[in-house]
Amino acid sequence: MTQLPDVSRAPTMTDVARVAGVSHQTVSRVLSDHPNVSAKTRAAVTQVIEQLGYRRNSAARALATRRTHTLGVIAVNTTLHGPASTVAGVQEAARDRGYLTSAVTLRTATQTALAEAMQHLAGWGVEGIVAVTPQRAAVRALAALEAPCPVVTVEGGHTLDLPGVSLDQSLGARMITEHLLASGHATVWHVAGPPDWLESEARTQGWEDALRDAGAEVPPVLRGDWSPLSGYQAGQQLAGRFRTSRGRGTGLTAVFVANDQMALGVLRALREAGLHTPEDVAVAGFDDIPEAEFFPPPLTTIRQDFASIGRDSIGLLLDHIEGRTDESTHLVVAPELIVRASTARRIAPPGT
Repeated sequence: MTQLPDVSRAPTMTDVARVAGVSHQTVSRVLSDHPNVSAKTRAAVTQVIEQLGYRRNSAARALATRRTHTLGVIAVNTTLHGPASTVAGVQEAARDRGYLTSAVTLRTATQTALAEAMQHLAGWGVEGIVAVTPQRAAVRALAALEAPCPVVTVEGGHTLDLPGVSLDQSLGARMITEHLLASGHATVWHVAGPPDWLESEARTQGWEDALRDAGAEVPPVLRGDWSPLSGYQAGQQLAGRFRTSRGRGTGLTAVFVANDQMALGVLRALREAGLHTPEDVAVAGFDDIPEAEFFPPPLTTIRQDFASIGRDSIGLLLDHIEGRTDESTHLVVAPELIVRASTARRIAPPGT
């Protein structure tokens, strides 16, 4: 072995090779546990590594092993609570498993935008990608792409031949609707989200199924765009319907709104029309945003467990990377009903 290097700087692989009297390639093979290295040489190189206190550069290790311990995340419309919270849950779960994340957010999920995002992440050496695709257009675009690495979808439905994780949106809507029916309401009106969103479709279906199973009237659907303003506009329509239907048949006494932000707008519109919640009209939302318990009145809603969604999506992606799962695997996270004052039980019978 030759003279030790200057200790005032961190030792390099070249230093290890020179002191051990072997080539740079041999040191690399020892570090990568390559089989074509004799036991004597391996022991000599390992001794020098320990003697010098050499620590391998993470970028160099990634090039040799093709493991970067970095995962990619692609998401659309992260200004909304659901997608933003999903991304946060995914990133936290990745950190818990010892992985870094590189995220790309898109305004629109076109095939071109998704392809560019995937190539960008592939250029950073990600081992796999979690794609948060709650819109039907995003699902169609993703289905048409040949991904450069393993991909897991979140809220992308079960129509893709890709592993996926989703909340049981339909069950959540059913739970809200059944809760309102059990509280004494003859039927439940619905303010739905945008038609292209898979979450909106599933929540509407769950609401309708619950009403039909109970033999209740299915009122016409009002639609918003997830924003408080669209909820406010729907609430104005509901207030007008309340006035015209009062005293006639089942009337309008309960509303299930497809997200909490639209529910905030509905509550304001009803209040401005002189209606009280829940005395005149009970209101329930979906998501359980942090502000929901501070709404006037506190909002009954469905809580999405974004931490579980994140853990399941990262776990499924790592299994996919290691070849421990197939492309038909879909995991479903259960929703939780959170009951608050906005749906307090009716005392008077419906229609009075």
